[in-house]
Amino acid sequence: MGFLKLFKPPSHQKFSYKPRYWDPKKEEAEERRQRVEQLAKGGVDSMKTRISGGFRRGQGGEASGAYRSARVKQSNSTLIIVLVCLLALAYLGIAVFFPDLNAWLS
Repeated sequence: MGFLKLFKPPSHQKFSYKPRYWDPKKEEAEERRQRVEQLAKGGVDSMKTRISGGFRRGQGGEASGAYRSARVKQSNSTLIIVLVCLLALAYLGIAVFFPDLNAWLS
């Protein structure tokens, strides 16, 4: 639906910092190992870390907010465009096919 975008705000400049010696797989494996160790210990603290970790990984926390708001904006703009087109077609149809209706209503 790229052809329906009428106004596109300018995008901001992005800053992408990539550290030299960072291995995401190693870091993720380390986090998993620590989580397993904490779960093995048991207790309330392990449950808290498990629940907060789930939110941090995007299972309903802040990760879904930006995507949802972008989709809501896109659907609202699409809805407005469709409504304007339908109103224009309705007016045009009434003006062309029912010219006496305009005089009768006035």
